[in-house]
Parts: sequence; structure tokens; C-alpha cells
Amino acid sequence: MLGVARDADAKTIRDAFRTLALKYHPDRNKEPGAEERFKEIAEAYAILSDPNKRAAYDAGQLGGAGIPPEDLFGGINFEEIFGGLGFGFGDSFFDRIFRRHRRRGPEPGANLEIDVEVPLDKIAHGGEETVHLRHPAVCPSCNGSGAAAGTAPRQCAVCHGTGQRSTTRQEGGITFAQISGCAACGGRGSIVDKPCAQCAGSGRVEREETLEVRIPPGAEEGMALRVPGRGMPSTEPGGPPGDLFVVIRTAPDRRFERRGADLWHNATIGIPDAVLGTTLEVPTLDGPASVKVPAGTQPGSVLRLRNKGLPRFGGGGRGALYVNLQVVVPQRLSAEERKLYERLRAVTTAGRGEERPA
Repeated sequence: MLGVARDADAKTIRDAFRTLALKYHPDRNKEPGAEERFKEIAEAYAILSDPNKRAAYDAGQLGGAGIPPEDLFGGINFEEIFGGLGFGFGDSFFDRIFRRHRRRGPEPGANLEIDVEVPLDKIAHGGEETVHLRHPAVCPSCNGSGAAAGTAPRQCAVCHGTGQRSTTRQEGGITFAQISGCAACGGRGSIVDKPCAQCAGSGRVEREETLEVRIPPGAEEGMALRVPGRGMPSTEPGGPPGDLFVVIRTAPDRRFERRGADLWHNATIGIPDAVLGTTLEVPTLDGPASVKVPAGTQPGSVLRLRNKGLPRFGGGGRGALYVNLQVVVPQRLSAEERKLYERLRAVTTAGRGEERPA
């Protein structure tokens, strides 16, 4: 599951788990199946990292299925493994990922997802990014009940608080049941006689928020950062709000094009510099750098500057900066330039033993 040899040591197992867990962490990877893959990876690490569990596993006496999470993951310091990367691995995380079937109480609200454009320099070094959002929230005046202060909603007498109506019909000895939302209370299960003035009885208000989100160094394109409790309010009384997922998008940069951890920069040189070679000054995230263009450089040649790209998320060094060279052919020549080019053509033609066209 972790792609390691059967006799792999603890460090190799830990490194393999860290790499795969960062790839499939559900707060980061929104692809279908990523969460299940993450569960499998975490269970595999929990077994292989514990000598007793590993011995039982090697003997065919242990698998991750059916083991309570508190037993399977007890003793593993996930914060130590992933510390500083902005991903949760505490009790609330495992409640959300491994114990969903045990959830009790009102259904939480839906999650929200917003995009934020982050400059390359901030992606390179990490830092705080301001996020502005507007979303529904629980009305502070009525605490989501929709009723004015000093009053309370009353139970719907039609559906008896269920918010649903059920009708049945008999056909040929078969009973058909149809369930629909209660029209009397609009499916809420309760009726507000005196609506809250602030939310007009809806129990929700529009809230504008400004949040500071920490961007980890080397944050990847499309990475989703989870902000707990900043999503949609629950549709059930007393239910917790959902979460907010801030999806990182790299802001356009006139200097570079991002390709993973690598950066690409377009540079132009003249024909003489392509033929004779030259030294160019190119921008990098660390300031200007000099790069040598060799003699005889062809149009479309690419020069590579190692470790001048973005840091790779989670470690592993930095990407490269690629300089894409375009040779500019002049469209207008001065009289002197034309004479020099004609002389060059004559010399080149003579060198090849060709006759110059009349």
C-alpha cells in the first residue's frame, strides 16, 4: 500500500507515508476516491509503524478493517510528521474521516469552496493571504430559530414537527406510500408566528468575512486549505456549520509561467548573440541572475537554472527555472546593417563553395 519493501526500516516507511498522505489528504485532494485512498494509506502506516501490529500483520493475523481508530492510530504523533504544513491530523480530523458513521446530533452545514489567487512570491516563501467571502450564517438575533426575541417557533400541527407529509394509496393489494415536504410549515417542522426582524424569519443572514489563511511554502496549484466552521450553516437546529475550503490558484505573473514546481521564462536575443554567445540577466524569485548563452544557440533552445524554481511542497528541494530563448530576426535594417549582412552572406556562400546568385 505504501510502496515500500517488506524489510523497509521505520524512516523509509515514514517518508513513504508522508509523501502519499500529502498527495491524498482530503483537505488537499478533491478528486473522487482520494479520501478512501488516504484512509488506506493511513491504516497501512498505522500497522507498519508499530512493531507489534506489523508482526501480527506479517503473520496474517491483522488488517486495518474493523479496528477502532483510537486503537489503530493511538501513539502516532501525526502533528510531528506533518507539522507546519497547515493540515489537520487531530481528534476532530479523525472524527470527520474515520468515524462519520458514528456521528450523532444535527447534520452539519454544507461546505463552501472559494478560489484565491496567490502571487508566486508568496507561494515560494509562504505567508498569510487575505480572503474575502460572503455567505449565509446563523442569525445572531434569533440564533437560527427565525422567531422574534421573547418568542419561539411552535410545532407544526399538520406534520407534528417532522417537516414531511406521507400519503398512501392501495392498488391491487399493494400499498404505495408517497412522502413530500409539509406545505403548512415549508418542511421546517415548525411555524414562526412572529418572525425575527433581522432575518425575516429565515434564521439566516448574509455575513461578510475577512479571513487570514496561511499559505504553506510551495503550495500546489489547486490545493484546498480547510478552514473549519466557516461554511454554510446547518439546516437543522443546533447543527454545526460546514467548513470552508480555500482553493489556491497561482496569480498571473508577467515574468514566469508555472508548471508544478518549475518556472518558465521567455527571453529574446538577437542574431549576433545567438551566433557568438552572450550573457543574459534573467529574473528569478531570488532576484536577477546571470545566465550564459552559448555560441551557436538555436531558436527555441532552453537553458536550465537548477534550484531557481518553487520549493516542492512538503520538502524535496526546489524546482528549476527554464529560460526559453527566442531569436529575434530584425524586420528593418539600417544601411550599414544591410551591408554587413550582405557581406556575411557573401562570406558564408563562398565558404560553402557556392555561387552567389546574380
